[in-house]
Amino acid sequence: MTAAANVEIDPRRYGRLLVRVLPAVVKTEEENERLLAEIERLMDKGETASPEELALLELVSRLVEDFEEEHYPIPEAEPHAVLRHLMEQRDMQPKDLLPVFSSRGYVSQVLSGKRGISKEKAKKLAALFHVSPELFI
Repeated sequence: MTAAANVEIDPRRYGRLLVRVLPAVVKTEEENERLLAEIERLMDKGETASPEELALLELVSRLVEDFEEEHYPIPEAEPHAVLRHLMEQRDMQPKDLLPVFSSRGYVSQVLSGKRGISKEKAKKLAALFHVSPELFI
């Protein structure tokens, strides 16, 4: 449940916001950009945003999310590819994974995709990289 759902919304004030923004199902890149600018404007209000503005932010965010999921899908990545990417971002070497995998051979097999990552190792990697263990399973 969102914060806006816990607070009374003034229908007139919310209506004025809706008329100004005119949210609708996003069909073009231009509409997406327009709503992204509105999201940014609303987010800049921070804690000073009214309940009506928070409700509008939630609505517009969902419209943009739907458009972007359809037009910019994120491909699934293999766990070893995710691991290599995270290591590259942090300038890590395979030896830096020895506390997780215990041997260079094990590290090599995982990074090449020849060996899977167990749930136990995924949890250790998640703690190391501060990400969800699901990325490695």
